[in-house]
Amino acid sequence: MGPQPWVRYCIGLVPESYIRARELAKIYPSGESQLVVFAGLDLEVYRGEMLALVGESGAGKSTLMHLLGGLDRPTKGTIYYGSTEISGLTDWEQADFRNREIGFVWQIHYLLPEFTALENVMMPLLIRGWSHGKAASESLARLDEVGLRARAPHRAGELSGGEQQRVVLARALVGQPAVLLADEPTGNLDFRTGAMIFDLLEDLHRTHSLTSVLVTHNLSFARRCHRVLSLERGGLVRVPADLPAGSEPEYL
Repeated sequence: MGPQPWVRYCIGLVPESYIRARELAKIYPSGESQLVVFAGLDLEVYRGEMLALVGESGAGKSTLMHLLGGLDRPTKGTIYYGSTEISGLTDWEQADFRNREIGFVWQIHYLLPEFTALENVMMPLLIRGWSHGKAASESLARLDEVGLRARAPHRAGELSGGEQQRVVLARALVGQPAVLLADEPTGNLDFRTGAMIFDLLEDLHRTHSLTSVLVTHNLSFARRCHRVLSLERGGLVRVPADLPAGSEPEYL
């Protein structure tokens, strides 16, 4: 068996491109003018890569993540996952693609408060049409993976912030997606709990052979990823691992 995709890249072999955004633009009408979040943006994410996106608040990171996840449509441009152009799918096709191919983790957990941790994790599988028993078994396995099997019967309000985010991770991965999109997954947590969640993200990225894109304001977490890109002035800038303070990043 040959080296893993990112190892192949690091030893100088050609990486396999998986997510590709070309000439991406998101523009909102604003009175008689327009608000341009970004335009002409290109992004390439390699299969097996863990990519961090950083940038100031309001730079458009969450907007970009919504576009990559098929939760919103670009004003212009295309987004490909392999050979599939998700920006060209119908709403129903995009919903089905998200359910099967992408796991989402947000800063706010969005757990359904009236349901238990187990039931929250089961939701993506029940939407697929899985039987209750099969969905429960798979969901318990994912909760066990994040160390929460014993908390399966507890409702979201009975869990700590860190436990809630671990339930979200289990829910994101229960359908065995190829891609994980995480928008500020540690943003609402204290540093110690956030570090634990990021450790878990790294471990799950590896064990599930994911392609991951993470938005974070924490540069120390970002530097643990394979690449760091900063969204600045509507464009993507590569942040070198050894960038000295005050230096200008390299534009892609």
